[in-house]
Amino acid sequence: MKYIRFTFWGIAAIALIIVGMANRGVVTLRALPEALAGPLGISPDIQMPLFMAIFVGVAIGLLIGFFWEWVREHRIRADARAKGREVSALKREVDSLKTEKHEGKDEIVALLDKAS
Repeated sequence: MKYIRFTFWGIAAIALIIVGMANRGVVTLRALPEALAGPLGISPDIQMPLFMAIFVGVAIGLLIGFFWEWVREHRIRADARAKGREVSALKREVDSLKTEKHEGKDEIVALLDKAS
C-alpha cells in the first residue's frame, strides 16, 4: 500500500512539473477591468508565470472548499460532542451504580455477581 501511495504522489509531482514547464509564459492578472480601472485611477495588477496563477487558483479553491465543508459540518461535530458528553456521564452513572449494588457485600460474592 505504501508503494502505491508513493507512486501516486510521484506521478502527481511529475504531472505538476510538466504543467509548470509547459506554462512558463508571463501573464498579467488584473483585479479590475481596464474600462473600470482607468476612470478610478487604480490598476491593481500583477505579473507572474501562468503556472503559478494556475496553482494559486487551485490552492485558493481547495482552501475555500475545505473551509466550506468545515462550516457545513459544524452541526455534526456539535452533535458528536454532545453525544460524547452524554456517554461519559452515563458511564460514570453506571460505575457508581455498580459500586452501590455491591456495597457491604463480601468481595467474593461481588465478583461472582459481576461475572454472571
